[in-house]
Amino acid sequence: MPSAPSDGPCDSLLLHEEAIVVTRRRVVGDTVRIETVTREHQQQIETSLVQERVEIEHVPVGRMIERAPEIRTEGDVTIIPVVEEVLVVERRLVLKEEIHMRRVRVSEPHQQMVTLRRQEAVVTRFHPDPDQGGCEASLLSQIVEEKAHD
Repeated sequence: MPSAPSDGPCDSLLLHEEAIVVTRRRVVGDTVRIETVTREHQQQIETSLVQERVEIEHVPVGRMIERAPEIRTEGDVTIIPVVEEVLVVERRLVLKEEIHMRRVRVSEPHQQMVTLRRQEAVVTRFHPDPDQGGCEASLLSQIVEEKAHD
């Protein structure tokens, strides 16, 4: 056991001294590969398909008029006048008929199979090969654990 230094000659000898050197080195660790995989699945959709059709109705009028009437709209009906010249002692316009055109909107259910795609990430982890020097990380961790227990 070393004694405390004194003013006189040295009565202790230094037999052993510990020193630490800290260095860094690169160690091969796990390798991770991430791939995306696209998967398809069928899904049935339901929606309403809307279509319009036109109904035509001829409405006889047979009335004398002074001039040709304009095309007009009454509600959802568009009225297109059809005139005819008739020879009498004098010329007169006769409203022969009106064409009533009505828009009819029809909605019907519709089903259809569609293809939807979804991507997923697949992660694969590769551990280092101990035969190729990849075990340095595990040896280093064992050494660190042993030092922690001492």
